[in-house]
Amino acid sequence: MTHPTSGPQSLSPNPQTPNPQAPPAVPTKPAAPTTPLPPLSKLPIDSILFVSFGGPEGPDDVIPFLENVLRGKNVPRERMLEVAEHYQSFGGVSPINEQCRLLIDAVQNECKRRGINLPIYWGNRNWHPLLPGTMQHMADDGRKRAIAFFTSMFSCYSGCRQYREDIAAAQQTVGEKAPLVEKVRKGFNHPKFIAAQTDCLKKSLAQIPEEHRSTTKVLFCAHSIPNAMADHSKYEIQLRECAKLICAAVGHGPWELVFQSRSGPPQQPWLEPDVCERIEQLHTAESIQHIVLMPIGFISDHMEVLYDLDEEAASLCREKGIQFVRGDTVGVHPEYVSMVVDLLEERISEGTERPFLGSYGASHDLCPANCCLYPVSRPTRP
Repeated sequence: MTHPTSGPQSLSPNPQTPNPQAPPAVPTKPAAPTTPLPPLSKLPIDSILFVSFGGPEGPDDVIPFLENVLRGKNVPRERMLEVAEHYQSFGGVSPINEQCRLLIDAVQNECKRRGINLPIYWGNRNWHPLLPGTMQHMADDGRKRAIAFFTSMFSCYSGCRQYREDIAAAQQTVGEKAPLVEKVRKGFNHPKFIAAQTDCLKKSLAQIPEEHRSTTKVLFCAHSIPNAMADHSKYEIQLRECAKLICAAVGHGPWELVFQSRSGPPQQPWLEPDVCERIEQLHTAESIQHIVLMPIGFISDHMEVLYDLDEEAASLCREKGIQFVRGDTVGVHPEYVSMVVDLLEERISEGTERPFLGSYGASHDLCPANCCLYPVSRPTRP
């Protein structure tokens, strides 16, 4: 089996720990929960909150959505219009909202099956339903304490802390009647998440001719982030651990971690290698004939998966004569849905088991004050 660091290394100086040489960062915005958590016996959890990125659901939504995403950032309008064309090529519809609806329905059914009778609310960062409106709805319904699930399995500023900041901002908008909100832990090494990903990889490898299957390279794909963000999180560590656990479960050897969808300026270092650049390198150096791409950094088929992998990477492979197989995202895989409810149940009922696989243990529930910070001196132009 290939060692988790056997592939080309990213720009992070040490994939086992956040960068010890990273410049210090301090919190600049409140992040939920903003007050100490009372015992469940005094204030039980009475609701569940799904928190996601959001996406347009029609051509007229695309520009307003992107303006929300880019608000406060020094991004030229021409760059925004270029990204808008990606969405318009799919009818102006991002699949992420519909995928959230499907996941919420599946989780609600699993909760009912287990006797967890809590309402599920849903709020997004960048498109309807937006978090402030959802928070107001929860307050109007008399909700006092909610447990949040973020649609991201890996720790970094944009995948965790920023959502906590979004929640805190929504609570401030609503005022004193806003419910207390805490979150579940990251599930990157939960046995059921690994089981769901393992099933997806097995199905992908089955599409490779048997005589080439064991030597086919698997590229595990995740959204690239700036090194300045990665330096203050365990994003790359968790991705590598997850990939290692999946390949160990399948019994597959050759794999690497690659990144996609970077949007920063050339002078700003982001995690590498880029997926298409790595495919080019493998074709040149090893004359590869088959490749499997596993988008483990995405829980469902986001626009980045549909465009950057199914369009750009697939086109490159056709050009090079490489058999391209793109693995499924976990979506509403039964093991993944069951894991989501496991994570919720850990917080709803004290003393619930917290299973994990691998070397890093169960991730924390309550984030430390300096968790996943992103230095305020970061560049903002894409």
